[in-house]
Amino acid sequence: MSLAIVHSRAQVGVEAPGVTVEAHLANGLPSLTLVGLPETAVKESKDRVRSAILNSGFDFPARRITLNLAPADLPKDGGRFDLAIALGILAANGQLPAASLEPLECLGELALSGTVRPVQGVLPAALAARAAGRALVVPKENAEEASLASGLVVYAVGHLLELAAHLSGQTPLAPYQANGLLRESPPYPDLAEVQGQSAAKRALLVAAAGAHNLLLSGPPGTGKTLLASRLPGLLPPLNEDEALRVAAIHSVSGRGPLTHWPQRPFRQPHHTASAAALVGGGGRPQPGEITLAHEGVLFLDELPEFDRKVLEVLREPLENGEIVIARANGRVRFPARFQLVAAMNPCPCGYLGDPSGRCRCTPEQIQRYRAKLSGPLLDRIDLHLTVSRETTRLAPQASAESSADIAARVAVARERQLHRQGCPNAFLDLKSMHQNCALSDQDQAWLETAGERMNLSLRALHRILKVARTLADLEGVAAITRPHLAEALQYRAGH
Repeated sequence: MSLAIVHSRAQVGVEAPGVTVEAHLANGLPSLTLVGLPETAVKESKDRVRSAILNSGFDFPARRITLNLAPADLPKDGGRFDLAIALGILAANGQLPAASLEPLECLGELALSGTVRPVQGVLPAALAARAAGRALVVPKENAEEASLASGLVVYAVGHLLELAAHLSGQTPLAPYQANGLLRESPPYPDLAEVQGQSAAKRALLVAAAGAHNLLLSGPPGTGKTLLASRLPGLLPPLNEDEALRVAAIHSVSGRGPLTHWPQRPFRQPHHTASAAALVGGGGRPQPGEITLAHEGVLFLDELPEFDRKVLEVLREPLENGEIVIARANGRVRFPARFQLVAAMNPCPCGYLGDPSGRCRCTPEQIQRYRAKLSGPLLDRIDLHLTVSRETTRLAPQASAESSADIAARVAVARERQLHRQGCPNAFLDLKSMHQNCALSDQDQAWLETAGERMNLSLRALHRILKVARTLADLEGVAAITRPHLAEALQYRAGH
């Protein structure tokens, strides 16, 4: 047979669109033509494939070979198609049965010796292969990651000869059995380790219960970073679909082997990070910190020290839960549904309002420091809290509430929200908010008057309503009352 078809997968953002590798052998001068919008790494695959086939003991056909990667308008990059190209050439030349390739999808880069090397972005391809009803052939190093897609048949190969023996029926491969190593995650830090700060712990409880964004302001050494690092341990566990989405993002990011799965991510970029590092980018768009924090927490310490232009790129993802990166050859969409926790000092020296009286900043310096944060960005942060210095005590407090205790209360509140509206309160759209955050006429008038006195925007009032809804859910009551509104407004007092 002079024509063979092999199925594979490309990588576009966190998606894995199907690619059909078509190999055709014709009479004529020996040549190899690769078409289908291949980029440089794909064009070079013909040399890797030729050497891998010869060094594996097969004959490389001395004919006119045409390889087509379809669809033609989808850019292809990387060495992930090497294995599929080699199988297509061997099947078209009759050295492998072409029919055995139909139920398979293949990923893997080939060494000149025929060894199959790992590639990135395997998990999205595994999920797509499962949806298509095919088995997936991957390098051995990627097999554990691919096995996270439950119900998918995965074949792990280390050399081209192993797969050839399987396809020809000589030495069938057994489906890969996951060893569960990726599911062993260390525990989150416990909130009980943080001494005092009862108001801040209350704010963390509210933030976790409703998926609200949080800004902590206070002098150095008051525990802002400690508090922020405890938030992931208060959040409900990821369900399987959420965990797979998080793992798929890590898979395409090229940041090493997948670890701490299925924990919620906690990302803490340095304040010197660029806008591209935060939102993603590059000639071949890669996910940034906000996407790596999807379904988890993005912690920005020393918030005013970030470049203002960098912070402004957070505004759209905070509203839409995704980021779109446009390039000349197309647009890539990355998910970015994260919970923002930020920390800052009240002034350049950090000691404004400290009882020690160490602050020597002028009003102009303080105003210039705070002006680094725009009003629209602060509007998108639901909870604003001033963290005060606690009495210095080295001995731990035995009566502190643990993360497990608070997480149990958060889980109950989240369950109410999911049952009522299908999402956490922070993600309510306008229609759902008006349905689920209704107020009495007196309370509505009271809130509107308070908003005018505090010069709050309409967006800020909407977020206050969502926080009040979360406070009601924590108490297990159906209606939002004046105390809930008052506490929600209190979190805007420092705005």
